[in-house]
Amino acid sequence: MSTSQPPPECRITQLERLRRAEPFDVVIVGGGATGLGIAVDAAARGFATALVEAEDFAKGTSSRATKLVHGGVRYLAQGNVSLVREALHERKTMLENAPHLAQPLSFVVPAYGLSGRLWGLPFYGIGLAIYESLSGRERIGRVGLLGRHAALAAAPGLKHDRLAGAIRYWDGQFDDARYAVALARTAIREGATVVNHCRVTGLLRDGDRVVGVTAEDRESGRLVDVRGRCVINATGVWVDRLRQLDEPSSAELVTPSQGVHLVVDREVFPSGTAMLVPKTADGRVLFAVPWLGKVILGTTDTPRHDTPLEPRPLDDEIEFILAEAGRRLAAPLSRAAVRSAWAGLRPLVKPAEGGAATKRISREHTIEITDHGLVSITGGKWTTYRAMAESVLDACFHHQLLPPRPAGITRTLRLVGAPPPGTDQVSLTAPPGPHLYGVERADVASLPGADRDVLPGFSEAMVRFAARREMARSVEDVLARRSRWLFLDAARAADAADTVASILADELGEPFDATASAAAFRRLAEAYRLRP
Repeated sequence: MSTSQPPPECRITQLERLRRAEPFDVVIVGGGATGLGIAVDAAARGFATALVEAEDFAKGTSSRATKLVHGGVRYLAQGNVSLVREALHERKTMLENAPHLAQPLSFVVPAYGLSGRLWGLPFYGIGLAIYESLSGRERIGRVGLLGRHAALAAAPGLKHDRLAGAIRYWDGQFDDARYAVALARTAIREGATVVNHCRVTGLLRDGDRVVGVTAEDRESGRLVDVRGRCVINATGVWVDRLRQLDEPSSAELVTPSQGVHLVVDREVFPSGTAMLVPKTADGRVLFAVPWLGKVILGTTDTPRHDTPLEPRPLDDEIEFILAEAGRRLAAPLSRAAVRSAWAGLRPLVKPAEGGAATKRISREHTIEITDHGLVSITGGKWTTYRAMAESVLDACFHHQLLPPRPAGITRTLRLVGAPPPGTDQVSLTAPPGPHLYGVERADVASLPGADRDVLPGFSEAMVRFAARREMARSVEDVLARRSRWLFLDAARAADAADTVASILADELGEPFDATASAAAFRRLAEAYRLRP
């Protein structure tokens, strides 16, 4: 184990700060996109900020997105122009503040018709032109009409039969889990105290006011009281659990929806351009997105009545995606082609009156502040995480939980690892590698094992960096979220579990149990594999 002075991002350092700190201004529960975004904003405005996460950063929904930074074509079709406009403006901010983890990506919308006629293209073209026009000065590309041959050149792998042409437009893509880790480290850089694997077990009260939380360090079992002027519940799809600790009779805010993604080899769709199917059999959109050397196919929208930490794809969802993608892609698709299959739960806000299908429920967020002062936020989407953070702090100001301070700092706040403006854009369609570390790739290269790959593009030094600088505490933390191999190829990730565990044991020392951590990851990876 390294005996050098631990960096600020070291979990031990952060946990000690949590235990010793005076009452904070802001205590945030939840280390997904929303909670981390609030931590960055609050700390950047000078508030004493703490965040605790029960599992790992982005363990839940925030690591299971379609990897798109977008306004949401679907929401424009629903008539939600304000949400789309906000998301398109935030899209540009994400791309600029972390260019090593987010980049523009072109999309094609193929149209198939009889006798090669351009069936449907004018309709989609008009809609996408409106979509892009809503971005105003933050436009990142132009909508264009492609004939049949141009469509096949832009997106090799499309089915040739009856292809009439395509519309090309632009959105963005990102690495969601690594973006979340960068947010956690950025919050620390701005002065926040941030701890993962630290579960809230209760609320602290002064009379009838919520004034903090009791949290359990899951590694030691020790409890710590974390006091603050303002407690923010940003636990996503699990938001109702903390709300009901405050008020047991609270009506539920969230109706969960499950989205499933399948990952296949690049040969299935050998394109640097993504594909959008604007309307599938169930009325959703379907994407084929090149990402880190693979292709993501998804997604579904299945209502759920439970909120498991590890939701699993249903057979019907898997077959639906394979069938819908197979209608547009030339390569044969079957369960045997799937390298990893995973599901995420969307925290959709319940409508005032029941009965709405989840695919029709808006992704807009909602903020609730109880009479006891507990602030809860849920809903929303990754692309609008920064705007949501500003909304939460505005609500805290309005209810006099915090003294007002000017907003807007995070619009131009570059995340940890971001290269200087104007630096050449990296490719997130390429296989994983040092480019995902931005300016910190030199720091990674200086660590032992930089020349020894654990998996292609992922070295022993990257495992050490994850432990020392990114608060990774388990094989899963490393192979699911500091690298993305669990999501790219579950079988290959499982094969690397013992090697990663051995490196972590060297870095973390006691009481890390390498055998147990590797075994737990292999069980998880098995669940991400599909059997023919």
